[in-house]
Formats: sequence, structure tokens, C-alpha cells
Amino acid sequence: MPDPFPDTTAFRAVVDAEIAPHADRFDRDERLPDDLLARLGELGWWGAILPTDVGGAGLDLVTLGALHEEVGRGCSSVRSLLTVHSMVAHAVARWGSADQRERWLPRLASGQALGAFCLTEPEGGSDAAQLATTATRHSAGHTLDGHKRWITGGQLATLLLVFARTERGLTAFLVERDTPGLSIRPRTGMLGTRASMLAEIDFDHCPLGADAVLGPEGFALATVLTGVLDIGRYSVACGCVGILQACMEASAAHAALKGNRPVPLGDHQLVRRMLTRMVTDVRAARLLCREAGRLKDDDDPHTIMATWIAKYFAATAASRAAADAVQLHGAAGCSTDHPVQRYYRDAKVMEIIEGSTQIQEVQIAEEAYR
Repeated sequence: MPDPFPDTTAFRAVVDAEIAPHADRFDRDERLPDDLLARLGELGWWGAILPTDVGGAGLDLVTLGALHEEVGRGCSSVRSLLTVHSMVAHAVARWGSADQRERWLPRLASGQALGAFCLTEPEGGSDAAQLATTATRHSAGHTLDGHKRWITGGQLATLLLVFARTERGLTAFLVERDTPGLSIRPRTGMLGTRASMLAEIDFDHCPLGADAVLGPEGFALATVLTGVLDIGRYSVACGCVGILQACMEASAAHAALKGNRPVPLGDHQLVRRMLTRMVTDVRAARLLCREAGRLKDDDDPHTIMATWIAKYFAATAASRAAADAVQLHGAAGCSTDHPVQRYYRDAKVMEIIEGSTQIQEVQIAEEAYR
């Protein structure tokens, strides 16, 4: 049985040495350096969710969550790339054919191939019922037409997991970057996770062979999409715990400083109330994520709702903690000289992606009615 409280010492050491000190620069540059991407491969983090027999790290889901928490503490953009890559890797491992698994899993495990999750569109957003991208069947496979927006990691991904409509219903496709008719445009100037290398992707009569279909054609909503979104939502929830932890650590350190004040900032009761809420929220959010991960490891279907709840609590708590952290730091917290402003921007994004706060409130309320 997986340890509900895995040792994260090694994860934290790497984040503290190689990610967190450079995260503000990544944010300003709006990209991650190639040497860091390669380093993630050396660490086995690209393939963390994949089994060892294909070159993955074979982490259980609780430990994967702990990894993504630590990375989220250091840089939400790095965690975002690991999230979408893990979603694609999980989809291929779970629903891929023998040929698809043999071709892609070792490359996804090593980071030789990087994955991106392509669902969101300009008009319907991430609502699967509103997808306009189509895949028209022909004798050799399908022709893909459509437009995807806000694709995390889209600027560098070599394998795209694309959802489109066919005559049989919603279907998942594995689309390679060099497919004719595929074009990629970087998106910059975002509020948060600025180094997650977002892109817009156009598909203009892209020819796809029959081997591009992932899983049963027409049944992606009930299979691939539901399963992959659950993994993504879980990763984001764990990353929010990391933001909470970072806000708490930064705020406690700042509040302990006396400077020219008669007493340290932390001696004021209202400041202590802010810190108390951060301490409590980070522990509660972590426990909710660990419970969701344990249920996944046990193949318990209740993990879906547990992940909704964990993501809702962790994202809203991270947003609140980041706002308090900026407030505690005053003018310094509004400057790019201090990472709390980045936590504030990144935390807001977490309330939108992988199920907005409002959608989660609807889903969780439905659970109460049931």
C-alpha cells in the first residue's frame, strides 16, 4: 500500500536548488530553458506516472501528487508542463493500442517526446459538448479541421492529444507536431503561469492515419477525456498545495522580520490570523489531495469526486493565501522583485483551469443532493 505521507526530501532538494531560484526569470522570459527540460528527463519526472517497464519512474499516485506539490511550490509553470505531459502519457498507457504504447511510451517517459492536451477552443472553451473541431472519416483514416486555444506546452510539444468530433461522436486522436496542415502560434502576455509556453494550434485538413485514433472511436467523453481530466485536476490540486506552502513560508519569514518597527510584523494579531489560516489551509489541502491520490491507487471510483473537492479547496485556499501574502509584503509584494506577486497571479489561474471554481461548486453541490 502506498505511503500516505511519502518522503519528499529528494523532490524538495531539486526544486530548491534548480527550479525555485530561477522561477521569476522563467516568468519574465515566458519560457522554460532547454537545459531544465532535459534535466526533468534525467530526473525521471516526465515519466513519473509511467511504469518502469517502459522507462518510467512507476510512482504511485500519492507520490506523484507529492512531486507535483513540490514542483508547484517552486514554479507553477514547470508543474503545468508536467501536468499536461502526464495527462497524455496516462492516456496512451491506459487506452493506447499495443503499437501506440510501444512507439510513444518510452519517448514520453524520457522526455524525448513531450505531450500537450488539446481540448479548449475559442468559442466553447473546454466544454466537450461545444467542440467544433471535426475529424472527417475517409478510406485511409481521418482529416482533422479546427482550432485549439490556450494549449499548455503547445509551443514545444511533439505529440498532441486532440479531441474532435467524428460521425461516431467525440474521439481522441494522437497527432504529431509535423503533421501537414498543423500550425502553432505562441500565446504570451498571460496573467499567470507565463512560462508554460501556451499556444494556439490550427488544424487545416490535417491527414491522420487510422492509427491516430486513441481508444474507442466515438466514446472519448466517457473514457479518455474523463480519465485524463481527472489526472490533470489532481495534479493542479497538488500544485495548489505547493502555492499555499510557498505563500506560508514567504509570509512567515517576512512577518518575523523586525526591521525598523518597534515589534516584528508577526506580533500583530491580524497578521497572525492570516498566518494561521495559511497553516491550516495547507495541511487540510494536502490531506484532501492525499486522500484523492489514495483512492486512485485503490482504483476506487470515489476518487473522481474526491479530486473535485481537493481541487476546489486547494485552488480557492491558494488564491486567498496569495492575496494575503501580497498584502503582508506591502509594496514589495507588488514588485517583480518578490515571488509572492507571481504566486498571486498563478493562483488566480488555478481557479480557472481544470474545472473553474464555479463549475466545481455545481458538481460538489450535486454530490450533496445525491
